Amino acid sequence: MNRSRCALSAIFVFLAFTPLKSDGYTGEIKRSFSIPGNYPTGLTWDGANLWLADYKNDRLYCIDTADGSVTRSIPSPGYWPEGLAWDGEAFWNADVKGGLPLSENYHGVIYRVDPKNGTILRTIQAPGDTPRGLVWDGRYLWCVDNSSDEVIQFSPEDGTTIRSFKSPSSDPRGIAWDGKYLWISDRIRNEIYMVEPETGGVIIVTDAPGPFTCGLAFAGNTLWAVDYQDDRLYELKVRDGENYRRYNPHTARIIYTHELTNFGPGMLKSADVHLAIPTDRPSQSIIKPPVFKPGYDELVTDQWGQQTARYHFENLPAGGQVAGEMTTVAKIFEVRYFVYPENVGGLDEIPPDLKDRYLENNDKYQYDHPVIQNALNEAIGEEKNPYWIFRKIFNYLIGKMYYEMVGGWNTAPTVLSRGNGSCSEYSFVYISMCRAAGLPARYVGSVVVRGDYASHDDVFHRWVEVYLPNYGWVPIDPSGGDHSWPADQANYIGHLAHRFLITTESGGGSETMGWTYNSNEFWQTEPKAYVVSDHFAEWEPVGEDEEE
Repeated sequence: MNRSRCALSAIFVFLAFTPLKSDGYTGEIKRSFSIPGNYPTGLTWDGANLWLADYKNDRLYCIDTADGSVTRSIPSPGYWPEGLAWDGEAFWNADVKGGLPLSENYHGVIYRVDPKNGTILRTIQAPGDTPRGLVWDGRYLWCVDNSSDEVIQFSPEDGTTIRSFKSPSSDPRGIAWDGKYLWISDRIRNEIYMVEPETGGVIIVTDAPGPFTCGLAFAGNTLWAVDYQDDRLYELKVRDGENYRRYNPHTARIIYTHELTNFGPGMLKSADVHLAIPTDRPSQSIIKPPVFKPGYDELVTDQWGQQTARYHFENLPAGGQVAGEMTTVAKIFEVRYFVYPENVGGLDEIPPDLKDRYLENNDKYQYDHPVIQNALNEAIGEEKNPYWIFRKIFNYLIGKMYYEMVGGWNTAPTVLSRGNGSCSEYSFVYISMCRAAGLPARYVGSVVVRGDYASHDDVFHRWVEVYLPNYGWVPIDPSGGDHSWPADQANYIGHLAHRFLITTESGGGSETMGWTYNSNEFWQTEPKAYVVSDHFAEWEPVGEDEEE
């Protein structure tokens, strides 16, 4: 066997890439100020200044964004002011207690208020009992109601509901309008969501600046947030041109083993085992080239550029066992992509070489099959924007499939007709539909942290990457979309938890890896030889002193 590590090191450096370094990310704090009072709720922008509602002081404060100072204030219209909105001439203020200081009297009303002195100009019934956040979209008002978990658009004339949909998650508090999308904060999850206003789909998820973000407002292109728990006002970055953020790193030693055991009685005449070699990606940095035990026979690269270490074994008798082992030390990151649909380029902007490689059809995808073609027409219609193709196929599979490991990796038409499948089968269906729509798609495979950082994995996981012009390859996990909350669905779009060491990247049908991932084997035996293949990974936390 050739046990030289020099060749691996050279190829490893060649294949690795340095993830893009971002100067900022959506939701990053630019600056913050302390606020008047300790009980902030609603927040709005009047074109020149921020206004903040305080439910205990029963006042609306005008705040200079240059230094956070209070320039003036007016009385709130009721005794429990919450959401605050500006319609260009006057304020709208939601009161969850119906204007009365009564315990457990949740009976929301909405007031239109004169900004000069607080005179109440109009009173309407709120469309829900607990309208926590409020915003004006130029024609209608929107509120988030945390009792019904709804986002509601309603008439400023009489409170009639125009439309409503499920809130991103279970405790919505703040809401803002940027002219195209709604932005909604959740108090329990400490997150802020960019929401498509027609369907309620969550497009972007980012961290809230504090532990109880209760009010949001847009001032031009800047998002402001106020936090009830730490009593601070935050200016947040939005649309800074960043593609993704990586954070929450942890370093681990991952020992991957692929074993072959011959239970006989015949001999295993020959066997080749391929271990997929991980490289640097946005979600991981390989600290040093993997170490193999025993040494491999050669390095092989398939048609997709996936490098494997090949082991060759011969004449294994009954009762014999052989194995290849790869040890990788890697820093694993959580990654969050920030994809704005209108910034995604057109299908005609996809590089021709990617189309040639990742629009390939074959027996596993069969995207010319009537089942796939009919599903695609139903899912996307005449949609041409690559982001919405990417998203609508995901949404379609949420309604058509459920997760179940039923055995085998069947073809995309078979799986879609059946209506259930494993992560691999979801991936095949999703790739098939994307490619049928002209959108390059591939899969990646990984070993997974199972609970604790010190853990064992013998199940593994696979998902999809789709090429979006102006953004590159973006992860999406169609098998993870079967959740009721829109925010939970969005967590499987452009997001990876820090649980995965990605070993494999493929368009499928690899000469070395076939349709599998992490590792693969080929063998020949004498008659009546029973060979069992087993593969598993061990995760071990690595301290800072071991990272060098």
